[in-house]
Amino acid sequence: MTRPATAAPVPRAEAPACAAEPRPVLALHEAVAIVVGIVIGAGIFKTPAIVAGLAAHPAWMFGAWLLGGLVSLAGALVYAELATACPHAGGDYHFLGRAYGRSVAFLFAWARFAVITTGSIALLAFVYGDYMQTLLPLGAHGAAWHAAAAVVVFSLVNLRGLRAGVRTQSVLTALEVGGLLLVVVAGLWLAFGASPAPAPAAPPAPVPGLGAFGMAMVFVLLTFGGWNEAAYISAELKDARRNMLRALLWSIGLVTALYLLVTWACWRGLGMARMAASHAVAADLLHAAFGPAGATLVAVLVAVAALTSINATMIVGARSAFAAGRDWPALARLGRWDARRDTPALAMLAQGAGSLALVAAGRLAGGGFHAMVEFTAPVFWLFFLLTGFALIVLRRREPALERPFKVPGYPWVPLAFCASCACMLWSSLSYVHGQAVGGFSAAWIGVAVLATGGLVLAVLRREGRAHAPPVQPAVALPAPPRRPR
Repeated sequence: MTRPATAAPVPRAEAPACAAEPRPVLALHEAVAIVVGIVIGAGIFKTPAIVAGLAAHPAWMFGAWLLGGLVSLAGALVYAELATACPHAGGDYHFLGRAYGRSVAFLFAWARFAVITTGSIALLAFVYGDYMQTLLPLGAHGAAWHAAAAVVVFSLVNLRGLRAGVRTQSVLTALEVGGLLLVVVAGLWLAFGASPAPAPAAPPAPVPGLGAFGMAMVFVLLTFGGWNEAAYISAELKDARRNMLRALLWSIGLVTALYLLVTWACWRGLGMARMAASHAVAADLLHAAFGPAGATLVAVLVAVAALTSINATMIVGARSAFAAGRDWPALARLGRWDARRDTPALAMLAQGAGSLALVAAGRLAGGGFHAMVEFTAPVFWLFFLLTGFALIVLRRREPALERPFKVPGYPWVPLAFCASCACMLWSSLSYVHGQAVGGFSAAWIGVAVLATGGLVLAVLRREGRAHAPPVQPAVALPAPPRRPR
């Protein structure tokens, strides 16, 4: 009996057996340096004042930062299970593909390339450019020139290879953490130095409104963002099944401790009212402690923090484009891995070019940093939400999958993480600052760019069918001769 011919599936861009693949070369401390470098950005030098104004009392203010650490911990547990069960250079791309199929995974890769990663690099470059312009003015458009230069230089660093990027990251992360400790020292000096400041009087502790505390958490969680990028180095981390959880826990623990210390230093050195009214809380604190040189110190610290996050984001960012290149024939060039440099060179180059294009777009929008924040946030939180649900989907769909680590408190911990992502998604579309290009909100422009990924997906599917091998008709085998009785 012949089997009926069926339609050929869309072919995957399978790599030849000799093709280079990511290999485990990163030590635990290097992974921690990358994750901490992504998380700690310029936001911590401004966000404490905003949170202080919204929380209105030290207890609620510190509670918001501690809650931010706990929410991040819940998300880290979700990612630890996914990354140890399915280690892959594609990170979220791989998890989403297993849970929802190749189409959703491609839309994520498209969003990451066109919006999330390139947009994050661009907004960090604008932060660097704004502060460098105060130290080294380059004319009317100097901030944009500084931003573009940062993108070019760090793209070249990472094109040299993973080791060059990781060495640079280790140095920058050490400088960044040292800068935050300098802020803590300033607070200690004001509190206990030669002329100690009086202890800030705590006002009565009214319960802040739900809206005010919710907005405080929006800024706190934005400042904690980035720890999930550890998933993109899961295929390059030594002993990933043990070290991935360690890298996430160490990173979030260190970041939470630093954020609490910086917040305490600002509160102890300036007081609650002055802290909440400050437009540049770290600058005010360092000015109070060290005089006029404090403003210059803050500019240097913020510039270093921005460069640290740019470099770390570049290291992990190109991995999803590389993974998509392995799955889609039309993108096969992006799926080439440079074994000598341990990096997806073409994907890295495309990432740098896309980031430069967004720097130019942000300059035209006139908002720079704010435009890039609004552009990236809704799409980022949408896929964060889908990744959280992916753990639940895979628990049901692949119950036999080996899971070296399982989220404790399942399913409540993953559901709590998903709820926080949904809240952030809603907030990122509701509380926008009006940055616009051509009369359209930057946030909704980001959503529109994501929607164009559906058109790209249709083209890729058509290309895949056009290049699919023809279906061979099934051939009936001759019946075996009957044995004589």
